[in-house]
Amino acid sequence: MNAPRTGSGPRSAAVLALLLPLLALTACGSGATDGTAAQAARSSPAPTDDPVAAVREVDSVAALLPADVRRKGTLRVGSSIGFPPGAYYPNGPDSAPAGQDIDLADAVAKVLGVKLERQDASFETILPALGSGKYDVGTGNFGVTRERLRTIDFVTYINDGQGFAVKKGNTRLRTKVTDLTQLCGLTVGTGAGTTFEAILTAQKGVCAKAGRKPYDVKVYSENGATLTALQQGRIDVIMSTINGLRHQAAQPASGTAFLGEYHRLDVGFVFKKGSPLTKAFQAAVNELIEDGTYARILAKWGTGASAIDASRINPPEHT
Repeated sequence: MNAPRTGSGPRSAAVLALLLPLLALTACGSGATDGTAAQAARSSPAPTDDPVAAVREVDSVAALLPADVRRKGTLRVGSSIGFPPGAYYPNGPDSAPAGQDIDLADAVAKVLGVKLERQDASFETILPALGSGKYDVGTGNFGVTRERLRTIDFVTYINDGQGFAVKKGNTRLRTKVTDLTQLCGLTVGTGAGTTFEAILTAQKGVCAKAGRKPYDVKVYSENGATLTALQQGRIDVIMSTINGLRHQAAQPASGTAFLGEYHRLDVGFVFKKGSPLTKAFQAAVNELIEDGTYARILAKWGTGASAIDASRINPPEHT
């Protein structure tokens, strides 16, 4: 859906047109931008270097794919696109997507000698679609959690996690959030179907236990809508991913301040439980780590601080 229509005239509309693409988050959530946001996104181009170009098929890794996949030569990917630096449309929705997740998936596919049939999908629909067989693999900054491990297989490729951001000039929350009681009395915005929504919902009673007013949670299906709500004062704080919030705050037009890390999570490609693809994907990610392509991709997107030493299949959730 498009961001809600709010504001009070041409000036507000112009400001929001500039803000939406720049503020789209790498949340464990998603949402394609609307036409206005896509037009403004052209002022924030993607980096031009291409570390994926030199990647070649590695026979020993490709041999780990099931025989039918090798014969077919394609994999169906459900991608949550709309949030730099993970995956977004720097030149509008009619052009090719770009971002860290796009480069990593494309590089893995080249190592495996297959082509990707990528479909833009909303974050909350990808995991159920894996189970139904609509997609072979999903991408979208999916964090490894105990709950998800019950029904989903992960192949990790980065260590990201959870953090908070506020509008610059905010006076209600000024310090790093280390305890959710710091949110008591505030309105928190986050993405639908995300780990953030699950945590905020599960822990909502902490304020009552502390004898304080509870925090309110507003859930949005699009990142642009979440940021619009922050800018217009309808929410006080956003909970999203570390890399996304840090990237957002670095944009001059964003008007947001990153409050730091709250909790780290491994992030990975996602598959239906018992997928025969996980060993091949793990080996491909490790090949990219070993040959230096992985580090170059993360350097391109400014996410080197989230690098991992080796990919793992279904690691436990960070505690």
